[in-house]
Amino acid sequence: MTSRNRPLDPQDLKIMRELQTNARVSNADLAERVGMSTTACWNRTRQLESDGYIRGYVALLDHQKLGLADIVLLEVTLDRHDDNALARFGAELAELPEVLEAYLVSGEYDYLVKVAVDGTAGYERFLREKLYKIAGIRHSRSMFTLRCMKSIPSVQV
Repeated sequence: MTSRNRPLDPQDLKIMRELQTNARVSNADLAERVGMSTTACWNRTRQLESDGYIRGYVALLDHQKLGLADIVLLEVTLDRHDDNALARFGAELAELPEVLEAYLVSGEYDYLVKVAVDGTAGYERFLREKLYKIAGIRHSRSMFTLRCMKSIPSVQV
C-alpha cells in the first residue's frame, strides 16, 4: 500500500475537520485543538497535503458582493462526443471566469455547468459573448437558482 492510500486515522480526521472550519488557523492553535505537539501536527498536516488528502487552501468569495448574485445551472449538449470535441469544449469552458463548476455527466445532456452572473442581462451577455462562441454546442437549457439550501466547498470528514 502506498502512502497516498494509507488509511486515515482519528488524528488525520481531526486535523482536516479543523482546517475545514478555519484554514487560516496557526499551526500552534491547530495542534492545541487536535491534542498534538506543534511539530507532530505540522508534520501530519504536511503529510496529508503530500498524500493528496488536502489539495489546497482557498478564500471563499461572496458572489453577491462581487455583483454576481445569480447562480444559473446550465445543461449543455454537444453535437459530437468524440474525445477531441469533449476535450476542446472542456478546455474552453474552463477559461470562462463566470463558470464556477462544470461536470461531464451521464444522461440526457453532456455537461452540467454552474455559472455566477449579474441577473438575466448578465446571463444573456454570458451566453452571447462567451458560451455560444464555443463551437459544437447543439442545445442548452438553463435554470436560475432561487435559493441555496446547502453549499460546502468539500466533503466533510
